[in-house]
Amino acid sequence: MLSNKRIQELELVMEFEKVEECFKEVSSWIENVGRKGLKETVNLDDSLEMLLQTQKQFREFDLVASEYCKRGQEALKKMDRWEDFSSVDVHSYRVKLQTYRDQLEEFCTQLDETRHRICETVRLYEFFDKVRQGICCTEEGVKS
Repeated sequence: MLSNKRIQELELVMEFEKVEECFKEVSSWIENVGRKGLKETVNLDDSLEMLLQTQKQFREFDLVASEYCKRGQEALKKMDRWEDFSSVDVHSYRVKLQTYRDQLEEFCTQLDETRHRICETVRLYEFFDKVRQGICCTEEGVKS
């Protein structure tokens, strides 16, 4: 039994090394491109026109970012079996895995929050634009 468990651990280490390339690629993209893209949407513009332009640009970024999130989540899913192993030999790999998981979860959460914030801000600006147009039309009607 002990021998079988050791063989399984070695197989997991080999599998981790194969999947680690994907983790590294996703992690690198998040750090070098993804976080920068999210920072660009921190301050939203004051006009509806500019906000719609920001939303369009974000959608393009969001498609790419969502693909990286999906790839990272699929790679993590392949490593779910690690939870059953607690030996010292596997510990360093589990730490790396948790680091990747934390980074990916944080980025995906920020991406979702940014997507929601932009969408809600656009809706609010569109509402205020309609109200403003309604007030202008009402004022014109009163002047006539």
